[in-house]
Amino acid sequence: MNLFADIRALVVATLEQMVAQDALPVDLSFDAITVEPPRDAAHGDMATNAAMVLAKPAGMKPRDIAEALSTRLTADERITSAEVAGPGFLNLRLAPSVWQQVAGGVLEAGTDFGRSALGQGVSVNVEYVSANPTGPLHVGHTRGAVFGDALASLLDYAGFDVTREYYINDGGAQVDVLARSVYLRYLEAHGQEVAFPDGTYPGDYLIAVGEALKDKVGDAYVDEDESVWLEEVRDFATDAMMDLIRADLEALGVEMDVFFSEKSLYGTGRIEAALADLESKGLIYEGVLQPPKGKKPEDWEPREQTLFKSTDHGDDVDRPVKKSDGGWTYFAPDIAYHYDKVQRGFDQLIDVFGADHGGYVKRMKAAVSALSEGRVPLDIKLTQLVKLFKNGEPFKMSKRAGTFVTLRDVVDQVGPDVTRFVMLTRKNDAMLDFDFDKVLEQSRENPVFYVQYAHARVSSVMRKAAEAGIATDDAVLRQADLTKLDHEAELALLRKLAEWPRLVETAARSNEPHRVAFYLYELAGDFHGLWNRGNDTPALRFLQEGDAATSQAKIALARSVAIVIAAGLGILGVTPAQEMR
Repeated sequence: MNLFADIRALVVATLEQMVAQDALPVDLSFDAITVEPPRDAAHGDMATNAAMVLAKPAGMKPRDIAEALSTRLTADERITSAEVAGPGFLNLRLAPSVWQQVAGGVLEAGTDFGRSALGQGVSVNVEYVSANPTGPLHVGHTRGAVFGDALASLLDYAGFDVTREYYINDGGAQVDVLARSVYLRYLEAHGQEVAFPDGTYPGDYLIAVGEALKDKVGDAYVDEDESVWLEEVRDFATDAMMDLIRADLEALGVEMDVFFSEKSLYGTGRIEAALADLESKGLIYEGVLQPPKGKKPEDWEPREQTLFKSTDHGDDVDRPVKKSDGGWTYFAPDIAYHYDKVQRGFDQLIDVFGADHGGYVKRMKAAVSALSEGRVPLDIKLTQLVKLFKNGEPFKMSKRAGTFVTLRDVVDQVGPDVTRFVMLTRKNDAMLDFDFDKVLEQSRENPVFYVQYAHARVSSVMRKAAEAGIATDDAVLRQADLTKLDHEAELALLRKLAEWPRLVETAARSNEPHRVAFYLYELAGDFHGLWNRGNDTPALRFLQEGDAATSQAKIALARSVAIVIAAGLGILGVTPAQEMR
């Protein structure tokens, strides 16, 4: 049930009748017509731009189209008025019975209310986190993990076939540094005193890895040359770090479908195959890059390199894929990785990067555009930094990690539900302040509490109704006389519920799961407002003493709110609260 889609269908059907009656010319496209909430709720329940978008192709004045459309729309029993506003917008008001039916629709569908067929038949790969396997996940990874996971769930809810993917950066020099760091902990496990040179990883999290390596190989690598142990220690350490990362993600409620190893691209011909594909399209050449704009680095020198002609696909400059010494650049395996995604047949690709990867966006989009010949869109979402506070002060680094606050530090402080919700209370590309004290406050200023409290209040109503002998299962509530929901505050809450299916599609189209968190906060606010009005107006209370029929109608409304909150929290990966402590 998508009421906005239903009314849009009514508008389009009415316009088609006008075409059939020669009130509009033939061959008009109705694709750009929208029906959405008006900017000012005082103007009506819904607004349509139909007259505005059809005026030019129809060769008519928008107000003339709007007035003719208005007359026809009000013949439908669902439309009580259709007022022309401004240059030709049409503001619609719907009969109360239309809104009252929304509660029945929610109860009928359950948490599937709002599910969409928007993405039916479309496969999408969402790659997120993809942290270097050199240590535990930090708070920046936490935001990317929550955002990516919520986005994947949102797309799944909107009907897309979603694959959640983690790219293991195990092919670069950083894993050699990890191996050397673990080797030092290995020597330490054998009783040697060690020092960690600059550039190594001194975090305590590697102590257990060094001890595990000792348990596996004994003293076989003690005082041996690096050439003897580097490769095996590198693989051992990478596996250990990935186990740690998987455990961190599990603590946050994140589960991946695919872990893709960068290392699998090397020595297998896969990088060469991706570049051969680009070369076959005339996009690989030998050339000399211009010096960087601005101040020329002292060590810059013109040298011939193998370049990808990324400017043909929207990039600012062409990009090197092979160094002058013959080694691959960092970009080359990334091209191969995305070539693999294209070859796997995904219809859409989404990458979630940290804010420090902003300079990588254009080149990566250019690569995917070239590899797929423009068929597969790539959307890259950047997640901005998170600032942590506790007791009014910046939250300090983790001793275990050595240099940063870990994902586990955050989850251990406030739990996964609070962590996930708070991470989605800002748009992904906006800075986020995470105050450990405020996110645990029980007040309206804390969106996590405010939404959870609304769900818990509904659970309280259901328990009290059961104690009073009132049947409250969904099958019974669906049969309630919903015409009893006639107060403006109740109708306003029903209107908010009706926005949910539209909100899901809007958020899915723009890849913006934070819209779900915002909507839930607004829905909770409308519910709390109705609850508080019941303190002064007994007729608005959800339980009407001695009147089971009216109580069931009002409980049906409350239960509908809880269902939509549960559905929204499910997308965000948050467990709804049954009671607040």
